[in-house]
Amino acid sequence: MASTEDILNHHLECFDKGDLDGLLSDYTEVSVLELPHTQLRGLEKLRKAFTAMFEEFGKGTSSFEMKRTSIHGDHAYLFWKAQTEDNDYHIGTDTFHIQDGKILYQTFSAHITPRV
Repeated sequence: MASTEDILNHHLECFDKGDLDGLLSDYTEVSVLELPHTQLRGLEKLRKAFTAMFEEFGKGTSSFEMKRTSIHGDHAYLFWKAQTEDNDYHIGTDTFHIQDGKILYQTFSAHITPRV
């Protein structure tokens, strides 16, 4: 069984490569992604959300800087900042609950301002 660190590393590698199918393989049909404005549940909704993120981060020049990673048992925390052609992500955080090799619950929040 893959460890929390293994799944997190796979998730980050797939995000970096723009590998949507690889990234979604870390989730299940009952996985939940909490966003500041809504909750997404299931692979179809996750696919739509990550497709939009891949489109944004794949357009033009983007940067991503990991500031902190912490893993404790079935939980992982990321603190980062990024910049895309469209937005500045001044700070971003993700928290994961990973069990049996799958991301069951994830939260995402960021301070985002549009680039004008």
